[in-house]
Amino acid sequence: MQKDIQPEYHQDAVVKCACGNTFTTGSTKKELKVDICSKCHPFFTGQQKIVDVGGRVEKFRKKYNLSADK
Repeated sequence: MQKDIQPEYHQDAVVKCACGNTFTTGSTKKELKVDICSKCHPFFTGQQKIVDVGGRVEKFRKKYNLSADK
């Protein structure tokens, strides 16, 4: 087995979420940035968020002349 090929492991890596939540974990990087964490994920919070604000479904329906009623 070769020596010194494993990345350095940090026990106190800081994880920063887009919602503002921060916590520490172990990682090969000192700082991690994530979009969703357990404080803001719908599975853990019990609240559903609409992620698609761009209207992909509406754009698809408009493109193929589909109605919302099925």
